[in-house]
Amino acid sequence: MSSEGAQFEGDVPHVFVILGASYKATTESLVALISTIAHNHFLSWPVDIPGVFDSFSPASRLFPSKQGSLSKEQLLTSHLYPLYLSSPLAGIPGVPGSSGDLARKKIYPTLWWLFRDKLLPRQIAFYGFARTAMYIGELMLHCKPYMKVKPTEERQFMEFVKLNRYIAGMYDTRRDFEILNQAINGREGGHKAHRIFYLALPPSVFEQVTVHIRDSCMGEKGWTRIIIEKPFGHDADSSKKLSKHLALLFKEEQIYRIDHYLGKEMVQNLMTLRFGNRIFSPAWNRECVASVLISFKEPFGTEGRGGYFDQFGIIRDVMQNHLLQILSLVAMEKPASVNPDDIRNEKVKVLRCIAPIVLEDSVLGQYIGDVNGEGDAKLGYLDDPTVPKDSTTPTFALSVLNISSERWDGVPFILRCGKALNERKAEIRIQYKDVPGDIFNGQPKRNELVIRVQPGEAVYVKLMTKTPGMTFDMEETELDLTYGSRYKDVKMPDAYERLLLDVFCGSQMHFVRSDELSEAWRIFTPLLHQIEADKVKPIPYVYGSRGPKEADELCSKNDFKYYGSYKWVEPGK
Repeated sequence: MSSEGAQFEGDVPHVFVILGASYKATTESLVALISTIAHNHFLSWPVDIPGVFDSFSPASRLFPSKQGSLSKEQLLTSHLYPLYLSSPLAGIPGVPGSSGDLARKKIYPTLWWLFRDKLLPRQIAFYGFARTAMYIGELMLHCKPYMKVKPTEERQFMEFVKLNRYIAGMYDTRRDFEILNQAINGREGGHKAHRIFYLALPPSVFEQVTVHIRDSCMGEKGWTRIIIEKPFGHDADSSKKLSKHLALLFKEEQIYRIDHYLGKEMVQNLMTLRFGNRIFSPAWNRECVASVLISFKEPFGTEGRGGYFDQFGIIRDVMQNHLLQILSLVAMEKPASVNPDDIRNEKVKVLRCIAPIVLEDSVLGQYIGDVNGEGDAKLGYLDDPTVPKDSTTPTFALSVLNISSERWDGVPFILRCGKALNERKAEIRIQYKDVPGDIFNGQPKRNELVIRVQPGEAVYVKLMTKTPGMTFDMEETELDLTYGSRYKDVKMPDAYERLLLDVFCGSQMHFVRSDELSEAWRIFTPLLHQIEADKVKPIPYVYGSRGPKEADELCSKNDFKYYGSYKWVEPGK
């Protein structure tokens, strides 16, 4: 259902442009890279590099020939690296820039995996565009550690590399985008071709870049699609301004606002579980459900990267987007069809039933170091050298949302997320009400339907059964569908693989529409503004714990029972 029947035009050329496809490298790392190449006898001097340069790269001004030979000294002084890569170089370190991290770790690897699995159009080219002056061999070399290229795939990987180009330019200079367009036009050769632009960019340059794309880089004979990464604004006003700006430049069907959680297997499975199984439908309402807990937990802190996180906090980073998107899929009514707009219409309807969150229905936390911990666990959030020492940015948040609809009135939806907690986990936990007319003297615990998003995708139902043997004791067990056991030989695609393929196919089912975004910010903006205006101090919690005890207390107050006596164990472990 990833593209509900949509297919790309396999014989039509496609161009995929990654804006923000750069990294920052220190002189030391560059020299180390060259030394490693020489040490491994990866190349001999002089170096023959056929077809590396395009006429719009800085290299063309240094070495005008399309095919040249470089001495070791020229390579060192120009920071030009060979297009040909080998697996012994997979561990060469680079210093990633903030705008290039996503491209290096996610976008380029995803494009390689799709290419490797023959899921992309037959005629395709990739262009990287960013401010850093660099060369495509250099960029590919620093992406390769994240691409998981097997020795048997090296030849195919080289085919992928040859499809890539890189052009350095300024985001605020129209002429540089015109140069990018000339390069793409040259590749297209005047034929019908489609273009995709992935904006892996800092918010500060977003508006000017989109204007330059519209004015200088739109496809003339084929469609053009724009992929946008979060943050989609900072609050309701900034998001509205951004949406208005985009609406003046592009049609809504051209815009793909990506939330990678919508590409995860178990999130996409929610539609099938809910509307493809009669067993769940009769109990998916306020008559049977006591509460719903949607959680996201990370076992690590900011690890020296807190400066960026501090600008947003855990609510903007996780709760307002990932968790709220999951909530909308859990709570929405049955759509008329699997058409993307039918689904997104229902998501918007349920979001409109949610009142803005108030501080009294929330718990905010910030992790501190564990004096008995090891390594990073000894360090608190404020010990991160990139974080202001007086920061009140929460690294943990729990909020209770109430949906004023016939199906869900009175059922608390609890969103919980945090860093430096006791485990890595993202899951949906639907807890059912107590059995009426109990005849077992209070032994039964509440049934739960648990949808494990990560790690170890699974769906399981917690229920009470008789303990085997001569006694009539009861115990909590589960009916379990663990994907790793049931689908042992099935490759589970990465979320970005699904979503990028959807863009090629023209499916917007798993992307965020502008009115969804508006409702999400309406729900969270008052809380965010109050936290920032009043400088609400978060509750300290120890690195590696469950989070503030006040969070468990608020869960209990909102009819979620945590027993602490049961732990799901993935089969085979």
